[in-house]
Amino acid sequence: MIVLAGTIGAGKSSLTEIISEHLGSEAFYESVEDNEVLPLFYADPKKYAFLLQIYFLNKRFDSIKQALTHKNNVLDRSIYEDSLLFHLNADLGRANETEVKVYDSLLENMLQELPYAAQKKRPDLLVHIKISFPKMLERIQRRGRAYEQVEQDPALYDYYKELNSRYEKWFEEYNESPKIQIDGDKYDFIESEEAKKQVIQMIENKLADIG
Repeated sequence: MIVLAGTIGAGKSSLTEIISEHLGSEAFYESVEDNEVLPLFYADPKKYAFLLQIYFLNKRFDSIKQALTHKNNVLDRSIYEDSLLFHLNADLGRANETEVKVYDSLLENMLQELPYAAQKKRPDLLVHIKISFPKMLERIQRRGRAYEQVEQDPALYDYYKELNSRYEKWFEEYNESPKIQIDGDKYDFIESEEAKKQVIQMIENKLADIG
C-alpha cells in the first residue's frame, strides 16, 4: 500500500495514476468531482467544515478497506492528513469545540478498527508532494474548479497559504510508516516526461530500501 499526501493542487491524483500504472497496481481516488458537500463548504466554510470532513473521512475509510482487499494499491490521499485539514478549519473558527471532540474521537475509533479489516493497517510507503505556495495557486487556477478560485473568494488566499505551510510540519512529524518527500516544484511530473521518470526512480529506490 502506497499513499499520497500533499496540499490542494499538489498533484496527488496525477502521481497516483503514474505510480499505479508503473507498478501495475490498483488506484483509489479521493471523491471530489461527485462531492456534493465541497461546493457548500466553499460557499459557507463555517457552516459546512464539519460535514465536509466527516464526508471525506467516511469516503477515505471506505477506500482503505477496499484497498486492503488488493495485494498492491495506491491511494491518492492519506487518512493521516484528515486531522491536519480539520484542525486548520477549527483554528479558523469554522468548527466548535464539540465538533472537534466528536471528530477526533471518530478518527481514533476508525484507526483502531483498521487492523481488524486486514493484517496490516499502515501504509508501506507515504509519498508527500511538497510544492511552494505560488505553485499551489498556479495548480489550483489551472485545474479550473470555480469554487476553489481565489478570484471568486479572496479569503481563500490566506486559507491556502496557511494550509500549505502546515504540511511541512505535518510531514516532519509523520511516523506511521516509511516516507519520502517529492519536490513538486523541481520535478513537474505532470508536464515533464523526464521529471516523471525521475520521480518514479526515487520511489522505486525508496521501495527497495524498505524491502
